[in-house]
Amino acid sequence: MYLCTHNIYKVNKTELTLLNKIKTPEDLRKLNVDELPQLCDELRKDIVEEVAVNPGHLASSLGVAEITVALHYVYDTPEDRIVWDVGHQAYGHKILTGRRERFCTNRKLGGIKPFPSPTESEYDTFACGHASNSISAALGMAIAAKLEGKADRHVVAVIGDGALSGGLAFEGLNNVSSSPNDLLIILNDNNMSIDRSVGGMKQYLLGLNTNKTYNAIKFKTARWLNRNGMMDDERKKGIQRFSNAIKSAIAHQQNIFDGMNIRYFGPFDGHNVKELVRILRQLKTMKGPKLLHLHTQKGHGYAPAEKDVTTWHAPGKFDPETGERIVDKDPNKPQKYQDVFGHTLLELAQQNPKIVGVTPAMPSGCSMNIMMNAMPERTFDVGIAEGHAVTFSGGMAKDGLIPFCNIYSAFSQRAFDNIIHDVALLNLHVVFCFDRAGIVGEDGATHHGAFDLAALRTIPNLTISSPMDEHELRRLMYTAQLPDKGPFVIRYPRGGGVLLDWRCPLEEIKVGTGRKMRDGNDVAVLAIGPIGNEALRAAEECSCAMYDMRFLKPIDETILKEVAEKFQRIVTVENGVKNGGLGSAVLEWMNDHGYHPEVIRLGMPDTEFVEHGTVAELHKIVGIDRESIKAAILGKKQ
Repeated sequence: MYLCTHNIYKVNKTELTLLNKIKTPEDLRKLNVDELPQLCDELRKDIVEEVAVNPGHLASSLGVAEITVALHYVYDTPEDRIVWDVGHQAYGHKILTGRRERFCTNRKLGGIKPFPSPTESEYDTFACGHASNSISAALGMAIAAKLEGKADRHVVAVIGDGALSGGLAFEGLNNVSSSPNDLLIILNDNNMSIDRSVGGMKQYLLGLNTNKTYNAIKFKTARWLNRNGMMDDERKKGIQRFSNAIKSAIAHQQNIFDGMNIRYFGPFDGHNVKELVRILRQLKTMKGPKLLHLHTQKGHGYAPAEKDVTTWHAPGKFDPETGERIVDKDPNKPQKYQDVFGHTLLELAQQNPKIVGVTPAMPSGCSMNIMMNAMPERTFDVGIAEGHAVTFSGGMAKDGLIPFCNIYSAFSQRAFDNIIHDVALLNLHVVFCFDRAGIVGEDGATHHGAFDLAALRTIPNLTISSPMDEHELRRLMYTAQLPDKGPFVIRYPRGGGVLLDWRCPLEEIKVGTGRKMRDGNDVAVLAIGPIGNEALRAAEECSCAMYDMRFLKPIDETILKEVAEKFQRIVTVENGVKNGGLGSAVLEWMNDHGYHPEVIRLGMPDTEFVEHGTVAELHKIVGIDRESIKAAILGKKQ
């Protein structure tokens, strides 16, 4: 039955009797509603068994099993649209929509994608690798359905995992409230992103409650009015205003959604699938925008994930029966770059009282939790809000602090305008630490840090750097916090470094200087960042010169002049899109100064997005692995 199997399964797949019947949601809709709780249990078991062997995002998908089943049971997908916010939630959705037999290839090279994508399945309505875009996209689809005469098409946005803290979600809500639409927004409220949710919206949702009797009366009244043709637009607005006033008086609180003319229902238990089916069937016929508030538990149904949801967001391999994680405890394995960052940041903050830490919902992922645990008053998790993180950092820098603003490289794209307008324009002293720069591996196209070097290089006042190893990371961090450095970018990749002894003295690196790693003849290799380690090995094997440029901006013109006068062949290597990055900077400088060597640029393409696979596999595909660098040095075609 399965295209691939694993011999460590603890559950006999043949025992998943209901799930085995389902190839598509059409099969799901043939089940009796009383069978749905069992199906949810089987779906969870299947997800746990698969993710135990082929690591991915676990806890979020376990938490929405009932929501997923209920949505596909009530709505006529794919004709009706379900728009997921953050693909962490969507494993159950993939399994129920024709991809169960291939789910063992999830996140693998050539396998199914790590996040929903319309290029993979007609059931995947939109890209959702980055948070907070579901409401805006779903509203666009709802408007399109009306304009194209598809009045029977229903559109549902499922937003959760802290995504409602993102500014785009509020922009979408604002537009939903003022546009004629029948959109249903499901708020999957699990009090989590990857770490615990933060901020005022979290506190508001925790306290938001509606009396069950009130909800029941509201449902019945609305259905009666609809059936009897008494719910025209004017009457509906008047009833809503009256209803909101009564609700506020009873609950002693204002409801932000009702205040925006988005009819609010909830909160309800998001793990009662039969109740969810009943509620969704009622809401399906209601006109106008609606929000259904559901309380769920991230990791629900699997005890280890329920107890430690942050760890089990993406736990790696584990024994599905015992919950024991299979962790590589090799003492001879280098530290991760993010851990070196976290320890060094605390070390610097202990020396410099002006240093503060800022992260948009990634304290564990970027290891800022190390400083957060030691200095909670000087670290700020601002939620899924990268643009705000940058401007907030700019505000602190304007009045004398030195923020280290840590953002995943791919997510920094969401703050491009803020970096320009709110930091660079005023030359403010903000240190941007871009984690997960370059190829990230199995998370794929939405998460590769491909564009930061090329995008930021044109911006005045920015210093842009990338360390070749952990010692260089520490020294760049030390340099970045020294006086009068202005906005300073340090980018480094996901995962382990190259040094066992990563601690070193904190010393200043002169901004705009690279270093010659080895001399040679005929060919010079110029690299930036940790990919320089592969470039150095390739240069050693080919007996050519190699330079670690360290800074993209300002670039080391002394090195460029030396290289231009000595070599007629130059190979540039960067772990980012090659057009606009280091290779382009070298070409531009050579042309501007009258030098015309042959320059071979190695990096990621800008003609197509790089999909998912292991880092080693993808480095080879895009041509920045050691053998590809050697081939470029030797003038061989790949």
